[in-house]
Amino acid sequence: MFHCVLSDAYEDCFGRKKVVSRKRKAIRELGALIIVIVILSVLSQHYFLRLDLTSDKRFTLSDITKKELADLDQDIQVQIYLDGEFPAGFKRLRNAVSDLMVDYRSYSDRKLSYVFVNPAEGGQEQQAGLMQELSARGLMATNLSVKTEEGFSQKIIFPSALIRYQGREIPVNFLQSRMGTSPEEVLNNSIQNLEYAFTSAIRKLKKGGRQNIGFTEGHQELNDLQLADAMGSLQSAYQVGRVDLKSISLKGMESLSLLIIPKPQHGFTEAEKFKIDYFVSRGGSVLWAIDQVNAELDSLRGQGTQLAFVKSLNLDDMLFRYGLKLNYNLLADMNCAQIPLKLGGNGGGQAQMQMVPWMYYPLFVPVSHHPVVKNIEAVRSEFSGTIDTLPLRGVKKEVLLSSSPFSRVLQVPVLISLQQVEQEPDPQQFRGQAQITGVALEGEFPKVFENRPVPEGVTGNLPAGRPRAAKMIVLSDGDILKNQVSAQDSSPFPLGFDRFSGQQFGNKTLLMNMVDYLTDDSSIIALRSREVKNYLLDRARIKSEKLQWQILNVGLPLILLAITGLLVQGFRKRKYSR
Repeated sequence: MFHCVLSDAYEDCFGRKKVVSRKRKAIRELGALIIVIVILSVLSQHYFLRLDLTSDKRFTLSDITKKELADLDQDIQVQIYLDGEFPAGFKRLRNAVSDLMVDYRSYSDRKLSYVFVNPAEGGQEQQAGLMQELSARGLMATNLSVKTEEGFSQKIIFPSALIRYQGREIPVNFLQSRMGTSPEEVLNNSIQNLEYAFTSAIRKLKKGGRQNIGFTEGHQELNDLQLADAMGSLQSAYQVGRVDLKSISLKGMESLSLLIIPKPQHGFTEAEKFKIDYFVSRGGSVLWAIDQVNAELDSLRGQGTQLAFVKSLNLDDMLFRYGLKLNYNLLADMNCAQIPLKLGGNGGGQAQMQMVPWMYYPLFVPVSHHPVVKNIEAVRSEFSGTIDTLPLRGVKKEVLLSSSPFSRVLQVPVLISLQQVEQEPDPQQFRGQAQITGVALEGEFPKVFENRPVPEGVTGNLPAGRPRAAKMIVLSDGDILKNQVSAQDSSPFPLGFDRFSGQQFGNKTLLMNMVDYLTDDSSIIALRSREVKNYLLDRARIKSEKLQWQILNVGLPLILLAITGLLVQGFRKRKYSR
């Protein structure tokens, strides 16, 4: 024993044994680590876990999206045409789509598959053919300026996707372009809207594909140019067209999911009203955008004054049975939009164009918590009237839009003059209660033509038994659906955009929400109104504090590295000096 301690065999007797023990322990730890990694890898193939530490839960899918994906009966394929060389902003959009698809695939139990496609691959003839095909299938192209060595070149891209399910397909367009917004805001809004765009499309495919929406014509309603953005915005998710109630059959009415009546000027016949009643009794939805008073700014500009008078639309009895009354009046509101007018010029001075408040263009700021109007901007209207609701058993009503408390109601006929903008309104005349201008109704609506003879020219009868549950939205201004038109080239502006003030109002979002609600997609409206805060850098502070942040970013890591090195050296010195 004594000899072992004094000789070199000390290392053989004790040191080697200690080294072997350490090696065995390290091997056991490495083996355990490998086993844990293998188990976690196997579990990750069947279970999905993601921690979202953001305050607004921007990386967490909503419950409705998870449910739609979990309820998929068959495989669903997504082709995303956003691949290739892009600027940084569009790369961020592509990465956001890719991250979302990873989540969708996980929550769909891998029934969802996706692939990115570059439509710019191949020769020019092949590219042109593919782009023409994609446009025909509802995918919207955008022209992008790309910086090259020679300067800038134009590149057509498709920030869109095609989703296929059970032999049907539907296009999804990502880019949420809006006039008056910066490119950075457009990309942020597009990324924020991705979940709604994909979930809404998947939901529509599961319900049988794109539903049919008909805008009535034949009563001097808003024309195709005035409805260009409204119809164009809906075409990516719905089949949209015009419907002539005089010629369409009852069978044709059954093919519609939603009927929109956009500001008619002439009266409806009893046969046309019967077809609407037939449609509602079968559970069809109707969006009424009705002006009861004839008043237009164009007539005022030409003559300076106009007599606002009553229209004869022959719809009062029908709306009354449905639980509403559209009043024959005009709403004047101090919370209003502005119009351009030439003012001055008296005493030899030159008249100048100025933006002035026009109280007959009320702005409706939604205060209701209904999903149709939640979190949307003010809605712009023109010569709106008011609505009264009537008690009706089995029908639920909820106010969507209303005037401000600083409004008044003018009974018609009434003379309107542009000179009113030069007069200071009396505040005492504009103190009252808010007036209803938009109402949502849901329930079993009574049959207007029950126990009445079928009008001449109609083949068929009302369905027997109780009417099916249906939905309606009634607006007291049809111009809410009308987009403005350029005076230079007659091109339509986006719905809700005021070309004179450059403001974007909430009309377009309101339309999309109303259509989703009326086509039974109200549960996903919350996805569109979901708000994700973007914490952007303060450019003014970046410019003024640039040098100190550069010093901090370069110097701090070096200081931390030096401190860490000193601490490690001190620790090793203390450990091995014992």
